[in-house]
Amino acid sequence: LGESFGDNHYLELCESPVQFENASAVNNVFFDEANKQVFAVRSGGATGVVVKGPDDKNSIAFRMDDKGEVKCIKFSFENKILAVQRTSKSVVFPDKRSLKLLKSQSINVNWYMYCPETSVILLSTTVQGNVLQPFAFKNGTMSKMSKFEIELPAVPKPAKLSLSERDIAVATIYGQLYVMYLKHHSRTANSPGAEVVLYHLPREGPCKKTHTLKLNTTGKFALNVVDNLVVVHHQSSQTSFIFDIKMKDPDSTLNIHLPVLPPWSIHPYKIPLTGTSCYSSTWSVFQPDIIISASEGYLWHLQVKLQPVVNLLQDKGKLMDFLLRRRDCKMVILSVCSQMLIKGDKGNLPVVATVFDKLSQVYKEYLEAEQSYTTAVESGASRASTVHKRPVRTQAVIDQSDMYTHVLSTFTERKDSSHKFVIAVLMEYIRSLNQFQITVQHYLYELVIKTLVQHNLFYMLHQFLQYHVLSDSKPLACLLLSLESTYPPAHQLSLDMLKRLSTANDEIVEVLLSKQQVLGALRFVRSVGGHDNISARKFLDAARQTKDQMLFYTIFRFFEQRNQRLRGSPSFTPGEHCEEHVAFFKQLFGEQALMKPVTV
Repeated sequence: LGESFGDNHYLELCESPVQFENASAVNNVFFDEANKQVFAVRSGGATGVVVKGPDDKNSIAFRMDDKGEVKCIKFSFENKILAVQRTSKSVVFPDKRSLKLLKSQSINVNWYMYCPETSVILLSTTVQGNVLQPFAFKNGTMSKMSKFEIELPAVPKPAKLSLSERDIAVATIYGQLYVMYLKHHSRTANSPGAEVVLYHLPREGPCKKTHTLKLNTTGKFALNVVDNLVVVHHQSSQTSFIFDIKMKDPDSTLNIHLPVLPPWSIHPYKIPLTGTSCYSSTWSVFQPDIIISASEGYLWHLQVKLQPVVNLLQDKGKLMDFLLRRRDCKMVILSVCSQMLIKGDKGNLPVVATVFDKLSQVYKEYLEAEQSYTTAVESGASRASTVHKRPVRTQAVIDQSDMYTHVLSTFTERKDSSHKFVIAVLMEYIRSLNQFQITVQHYLYELVIKTLVQHNLFYMLHQFLQYHVLSDSKPLACLLLSLESTYPPAHQLSLDMLKRLSTANDEIVEVLLSKQQVLGALRFVRSVGGHDNISARKFLDAARQTKDQMLFYTIFRFFEQRNQRLRGSPSFTPGEHCEEHVAFFKQLFGEQALMKPVTV
């Protein structure tokens, strides 16, 4: 793949790992999957126990009497109670506690697996071990879930334990609980390699086999789940595969998945003094995303890097689907959009359209969820029976201001893109928003108009307005007014738009003045015959704010002439409160510039 793909490591170990004393003859290391804590136990605890978790700023250290080899050690939630196991049948609590039996089940168990995130325990039962019985814990009660059978690649004769806990993992993917089974290559069945089979385990109802992830290779594997992706590490090739169960082959009715990207190694992690660490045989992998190297004394969280994925997934539609489902996707998606436009021409408009539609769909779903929430809250439907949760705005929600700021405004300023392509792209985004019934923000229309004006495409502007391709809005009408000097018909187009919006005349004046369109406002007032009644002070204030002296002169002179016509004298009356403007006029142009009364 050459040098250009130098950094395509889309998996990396976190920058700030938990460090602990490495495992040795005198130091045993344990990991508690529920609290994600590492315990380093020196000489049975007599010379110290050090406990560290990923979020702990400080470690906890204590000593305990050496009463034999420690097989397992854990804290309860919030480190309140310590439990130590030294024999296969007893657990000791350092501070004396009385225990009460709440419930018991009589069942032959080969091994168990607990998922702390969902409080579900899996028990392996039967001689072959492939019938799994789950139990769920909730508020101190234990409930039996429906048991299910894992399909083994081959049934041994005579029957013996054939399902190892090494080949099972439990994880939450896209909010649903799955049991992942690493089904090894069967030499008899001519299969091309191992696969990971996913069984969906709902709270209620039967557990079903739902997905198969094809590895097409054999050997030792380990499983993680990161950002809703199933990661399969392959030790002999020192690479990892990633699968997204929401990306499936449209032609396949079965949920059979191939890796989303070519297999790649995790970005090597540099360890001081000992060099780099990657795919070591001493690595232990825990759910969902933890990798521990006990021999080196490190606990890492595995992370997905999205930027390298952009180089590896050429199909922009698939790339967008993939990115939109990831946690920290916003800036990567916006950069993909920018890159796609820089290299673009008319030929890739269909690709641009596909990408815009995928963004609009997610944006629309969020807007609808937000709307439903608001409606439910306003209608007082939040009685005790239903608690409405405000929809979470994920990074996948890319709105018009994101697109405007990070993609479209910079794209329109580029000198190397053809203006036809630029306009086509802007109109494509507007089309996409309209298709998903999202109200287009006026600044997008403004961008279209500015681009058209910049390239003197006034006929196109006229057509867009005539056929209502650009929706009416007050800010847009103001923008049109400001174009009058370069394109005289814009004045009438603007007034027509304001009238279609059934804007009151005085409001139109306010809008124009707020946009410093003082002459435009005056012209508009004259066109509707209201210029004898308007406030001189309001117009002079606005003219002065523009800091344009000649504009101030023109407006001042207009009102002097009006005064002369209405009252026979150019001067202002005290009721008009224009004294400071008269003083300012004299300061700029001298007293002799004031209009002299014309006597008839």
